[in-house]
Amino acid sequence: MKLLFDILHPAHVHFFRNAVAELGAAGHRVLITSRDKDLTHRLLDLYGLRYECLSREARGKGGMARELWTRNLRLRRIIRREKPRVLASIGGISTAQVGFLTRTPNLVFYDTENATLSNLLSYPFATAVVTPACYEKKVLGRHVTYRGYHELAYLHPARFQPDPGVLESRGIDPGRPFSVVRFVSWKAMHDVRAFGFSLDKKRELVRSLSEFGGVYITSEAALPEDLEPYRLPMEPHHVHHLLAFARLFIGESATMASESAILGTPAVYVDVVGRGYTNEQERKYGLVSNFRPSQPDAAIARAREILAADRKNDDDFQAGRRRLLEEKLDVTSFMVDLLLRTAGRSSVDQ
Repeated sequence: MKLLFDILHPAHVHFFRNAVAELGAAGHRVLITSRDKDLTHRLLDLYGLRYECLSREARGKGGMARELWTRNLRLRRIIRREKPRVLASIGGISTAQVGFLTRTPNLVFYDTENATLSNLLSYPFATAVVTPACYEKKVLGRHVTYRGYHELAYLHPARFQPDPGVLESRGIDPGRPFSVVRFVSWKAMHDVRAFGFSLDKKRELVRSLSEFGGVYITSEAALPEDLEPYRLPMEPHHVHHLLAFARLFIGESATMASESAILGTPAVYVDVVGRGYTNEQERKYGLVSNFRPSQPDAAIARAREILAADRKNDDDFQAGRRRLLEEKLDVTSFMVDLLLRTAGRSSVDQ
């Protein structure tokens, strides 16, 4: 049967790629549509995934509205031509709306509570909204939950093993202490009124971390000249190997904070509202420290405390990580099963 995945962001490539591979190996035909945003197409190409681009990332409310209209029209044509049995996406405005109009079953996977507008435009039209059990907002429509996080679709031990050789090939010694820093661009729909470290605090953060070892920055936004030498010298699909050997992650990305926690690296996450999953990873497992942008000094102090205590190699910290992995699912296996069961209920011809 045919299944269609709509990929809007680089993180969505990681979330879906193992499911795409399993479904293809089982004889199903998998279609991928995409949005030209940041490194999305670069990652799809690196993983050898064929795709059809529906739109390029637009700016401003007017531009986003026009882009959505374009995406919906193009996706509708593809659905009429290919007749997929089920649609899947993260966030899923187009797949939910067009799936509803074409009577094609569609699953919206999501984990971001503060994406109020996009959730309003997608959730009511979805066949089911699929979230981690720790999701903290009410969902309109059918709500399916699971014991896991998005990042466990590709970082569960059954799916990923860190390779020190990847770091060594880029001139990075995996046994040498280093920290990973992430700055975001704050241009996503759910980033309205959101902000992170100021430029002065970014510089202070890097200076402070440098006292404990190397520092590697991955940034959506341009870096000033004095921070550019810290930019990560690695292909984007290798960053998880880096996170696994880091002594600390600190930054503005909830995804990378969660990735670090799953890989056994202490994380300090800075955001205006936070996420249900990083809250659980702090409260239940002690793997993430959550701070607001109004607390940059506290976040930097916590990072220093973690590095000074070598928290990564602390028995209690690693016990929290083991408990997380014992209690959570292999999310790819869950996803594939749910997709096939949903497609099995479809009335669309194969």
